[in-house]
Amino acid sequence: MKILLVEDDRLLAQEIARALREENFAVDVAANGEDGQHLGETESYDAAVLDLGLPKVPGIEVLRGWRKHDRHLPVLILTARDGWTDKVDGFKAGADDYLTKPFRTEELVMRLRALVRRASGHSAPRISCGPLSFETQTGVFELDGLPLKLTALEWRVLECLVLRKDTVVERSLLSEKVYEGDVGTDSNSIEVIVARLRRKIGKALIETERGRGYKLNSGSR
Repeated sequence: MKILLVEDDRLLAQEIARALREENFAVDVAANGEDGQHLGETESYDAAVLDLGLPKVPGIEVLRGWRKHDRHLPVLILTARDGWTDKVDGFKAGADDYLTKPFRTEELVMRLRALVRRASGHSAPRISCGPLSFETQTGVFELDGLPLKLTALEWRVLECLVLRKDTVVERSLLSEKVYEGDVGTDSNSIEVIVARLRRKIGKALIETERGRGYKLNSGSR
């Protein structure tokens, strides 16, 4: 899962980014509305955390710009204001959820997971693919009922595949979702991660679509 965090408070941004990365999320951080708007319009993210009180371009205008450019990623807005008008304005601009500062990062993580799950078309918090299951609200993978130990990169690839199970996921999309920033990775790095995953969950679960990408099969192992 890859998150765009747009927050001008440096210490708060560091705290949020650290909490998200501890949950295996990839995070890109923008410190002002101008940079955040550009990233949201040009890069691929599973969700965005957007502060309303931003320098250069206000958060509301950033959100309106994303929606104007048909960027449909789920957006959770952050605000230090507790007035209902700010919340209403945020939802009118296209926000999907909100948190009022101060907040607990644990709640932020849970809300983001719920937003991404619903945006992926899954209503239930548990997604199953044969012997593999994924608890979307805790981020825990299980194989045959036992917790599956994964590295951060393995978790990101498998999470991307399970949210799109039985659908081919392009290698380019996997690279965008797995790595932070513009790291210039090639498809070979994704192939290495997929090979490690196959050793852990079984070769038949992840199918290679030659020249395209990979598909997680829900009924085999």
